[in-house]
Amino acid sequence: MKNVGIISLGCHKNTIDSEKMLAILKEKGYNIVNDEHKADILIINTCGFIEDAKRESIECIIEMGKLKNRRLKYLIATGCLSERYNKELLKELPELDAVIGTGDFHKIAEVIEEIEKGKTVLEYGHANLLNDEGIQRILTTPNYYAYLKIAEGCSNACSFCIIPKIRGRYRSRKMEDILREAEELVKKGAKELILIAQDTTKYGVDVYKKFMLPQLLKEISKIDGLKWIRLLYAYPDSVTEELVEEIKNNEKIVKYIDIPLQHSHDEVLKRMNRNTNRQKIEEVISRLRSIPNMVIRTTFMVGFPGETEEEFEDLKQFIKEKRFERVGVFTYSREEGTKSYYMKPQIKKSVKIKRQQELMEIQKEISYQHNLSKVGKQLEVLIEGFEDGIYYGRSYMDAPEIDGVVYVKSNKKLKAGDFVVATITDAYEYDLVGEY
Repeated sequence: MKNVGIISLGCHKNTIDSEKMLAILKEKGYNIVNDEHKADILIINTCGFIEDAKRESIECIIEMGKLKNRRLKYLIATGCLSERYNKELLKELPELDAVIGTGDFHKIAEVIEEIEKGKTVLEYGHANLLNDEGIQRILTTPNYYAYLKIAEGCSNACSFCIIPKIRGRYRSRKMEDILREAEELVKKGAKELILIAQDTTKYGVDVYKKFMLPQLLKEISKIDGLKWIRLLYAYPDSVTEELVEEIKNNEKIVKYIDIPLQHSHDEVLKRMNRNTNRQKIEEVISRLRSIPNMVIRTTFMVGFPGETEEEFEDLKQFIKEKRFERVGVFTYSREEGTKSYYMKPQIKKSVKIKRQQELMEIQKEISYQHNLSKVGKQLEVLIEGFEDGIYYGRSYMDAPEIDGVVYVKSNKKLKAGDFVVATITDAYEYDLVGEY
């Protein structure tokens, strides 16, 4: 029995693809290991979205390739980098035995059979397919939460983004397939389901000819044993009144939304080819703020081609005014194959980094003030672990890995997956401290 390991890089959509590959291989009789030094076959599920992600993926392939002098026999690259730079990867990285694109990962077992015959395999060019329904998953997250992909690809055509070319056009999954998977995940122990897609708010427009996310949320919430539903990657141009009302009135939907805004200035938004403007963004934020205790997470991009000091200043003031609870700031990455690649003037790297740091300093204080407002109040916390004599976990305000944590002091014996109501006693810039 051969040992197979996988290293999953990039977003949680990639994580789900990795979990499906593991399930396919386990069913074929392979032994799954989580230590690359014990693997006979190693899969690296790559990210190819921006420069830093590409570099990380390539460095990982090179580093793991060194293991081929020891136990490792075969090294396979899958995912976005493989779809985007298919032939180049095989040519430039001879340590690779196979390259598999985003629409072909379900062929992983057949590919391994081929490389074991001494062949070098290249499978790509099917990014628009949605052919992985019915494949089980071996969860790589703790069993008490799981990611649930409701759609694949993207049709938004933002001028800075390569995703439509490497993940294909937007394809919603059928609602019955999503609900079936959601029920299976809850049966396996998931108390929190985190809905993801490149754009969750467009769910249903292609299959059902209308926005169906509110209906999907309603149906998922009927699953017994499910406590939290969390919504990520909700694009502002598709946040409808119906969606806001569903979030407001559905007790299982945490009052948290991840809504990537990218910028505040109309001219920058226009150059980015975002299907929105400042006025519409203001309206969406206002609607979301009508939900009591709503937490808004957003992301902004600085240094987009042509971003003037005036446009950047507008973004600074916007963040100060709107006081988002959670903010991520990214520097623009110039990607070949995108419209913005050819835009002028390109902003110097040093200017981009300076602007990023300025915004994060502003947000640090906003985050701290928000956390201070929670001192003395009670928050429900999902316990995730125990370290240095204190428990830690997440409140409804925190998505895994990207937001802060709540440290919980308790003399009681708790375990990962427990929900407790903690009284908040202290606050830091991004984390909270409580007692139970």
